[in-house]
Amino acid sequence: MDKRPNCAKCSIELSKRICRTEDGSSPKNCPTKTKQGLIEESLLEYKKQDIYLLAHNASLQESQGYGNREMGYELVKPIKPRILEIAEFAEKMGYKRLGLAFCIGLRNEAKVVEKFFSNQGFEMVSVVCKIGRVPKETIGIQDKDKISIGKFESMCNPILQAMVLNSEDTQLNILLGLCVGHDTLFLKYSKAPCTILAVKDRLLGHNPLAAVYNIDSYYRYLKSEKK
Repeated sequence: MDKRPNCAKCSIELSKRICRTEDGSSPKNCPTKTKQGLIEESLLEYKKQDIYLLAHNASLQESQGYGNREMGYELVKPIKPRILEIAEFAEKMGYKRLGLAFCIGLRNEAKVVEKFFSNQGFEMVSVVCKIGRVPKETIGIQDKDKISIGKFESMCNPILQAMVLNSEDTQLNILLGLCVGHDTLFLKYSKAPCTILAVKDRLLGHNPLAAVYNIDSYYRYLKSEKK
């Protein structure tokens, strides 16, 4: 058996997993059993005041996202959309200035999001992906590989987006629709902690789980092994 952790393939019934119950069961490669040293190391990180506050308030926000908790686990129900939970979490953390890094393709959504957080009392700093008007040739993109072939095309500039928000001392940065890879770069360069309101999925209306939910029907081709 592969000794590397692979929780996604765990075959133990949910209520009987060792990660959820003290006397639970586990496969041989279960990291709850095999990574005791790292568990202890992670707990030391949670003792740091700033990390403790993030973890504490994140856990509070998680539970407060459900109603009917007093009626038992089987009857709990979600009661808040993610955008509201982000605002509540930011308030719990005492954040005042939020950054919004968005894709120009979601500029209309960005207006709505910016207004929502502004109405919640936050100072907002927003930065579009095309900031700087840097040509794609700068990063070695040839004309044949542009979206608009034969025309000037600005590259997405997530590093600059992060730098601008860093310069404005944002306390929490919210990602809205950044492309795969561009979000990676933004997260790498952002000094403030980040959360993601929505991710880019051009085909599925920014709902990438639609392909997962339909993996046995319309998106069954995704199950084929890469040749």
